Amino acid sequence: MFTGIITGVGRISDVHALGEAASHGKRLAITTPAHYLDDVNPGDSIAINGACMTVTSFDKDRSTFTVDVSAESLDKTAGLASTGPVNLEKALRANDRLGGHLVSGHVDGVGRVTHFAAVGESWMLRIEAPPGLAKFLAYKGSITVNGVSLTVNSVEDNAAGCEISINLIPHTIENTALGHLMTGAAVNLEVDLIARYVERMHSVPPAARPA
Repeated sequence: MFTGIITGVGRISDVHALGEAASHGKRLAITTPAHYLDDVNPGDSIAINGACMTVTSFDKDRSTFTVDVSAESLDKTAGLASTGPVNLEKALRANDRLGGHLVSGHVDGVGRVTHFAAVGESWMLRIEAPPGLAKFLAYKGSITVNGVSLTVNSVEDNAAGCEISINLIPHTIENTALGHLMTGAAVNLEVDLIARYVERMHSVPPAARPA
């Protein structure tokens, strides 16, 4: 479990194919900020651009860790198949502050950036979300974009699904990898956990509900 509060910006420094077939995944090497891995052990979970992954090994000075990403995960996410900056978050501890919102690290869909530009001191980010996620997105609701917990400022439904707008303050731009986004970029989206369960409860026919 995570909160969507990024604890470090790393970089995928190497991508190694685990086989030649389409069914094979990839091994990623992620370089981290100094001392980021001091309290991390093999088998721990770290969210990479919002996707929960298992740490498999470290380099000798513990500045880089590796994860194995399945073909299924690669197919359902964005930004994990090539080198570049990524948002990192270590798994939530029971005594940690919940600064963002409850995040599972399971990507629900891949969205597309339709607009990203400075507005005053902040930045306006607009994202086209897949049709299946539209029902989970609401004004002032929570959304995770590449692992970052953000607040939805507006929702506009359309034939393709819906477009959401988000305001990014300078702190978010400076302390995450979202500042590297460009129009047309694919981003990992995770909807609010509570919204997912509320939708499920409303969609179950009354006859199928427990007494």
